[in-house]
Amino acid sequence: MPKPPLPPHLDEFLSQPNPAVIASLRPNGGPHTAATWYLWEGGRVLVNMEGSRKRVEYIRADPRVSITVMGQEDWYHHVTLVGRASLEPDPDLEGIDRLSRHYMGDAYSARDQRRVNAWIDIESWHSWAMWRPWEQPD
Repeated sequence: MPKPPLPPHLDEFLSQPNPAVIASLRPNGGPHTAATWYLWEGGRVLVNMEGSRKRVEYIRADPRVSITVMGQEDWYHHVTLVGRASLEPDPDLEGIDRLSRHYMGDAYSARDQRRVNAWIDIESWHSWAMWRPWEQPD
């Protein structure tokens, strides 16, 4: 799997509000996946979770994660990012508001939740488009 940085066309793709799925590791080593919003920022990824979610517990115990981002119109165009997440509280809901504005155009509506940001530092990646690895456009 290639190492960062990602090529410009993938950087552009990841900057869009695409659907994504994050995977973390359960204590028994099995995968745990969940649909998620994400923000691509300078080679790192921000995701945000309600503080009582199991994936917060799993990431706290083992920070290895992957996130697969799929094209809005064509899910065969996708990028998987593999890395390690660091958790931090989001007491003022700044992280979830940034994600909500990116996806929905407005601040997050549930203001009474305890939220947690996870910043993912990317260690490797791979991509796919139209049944073959994503090629650099001409």
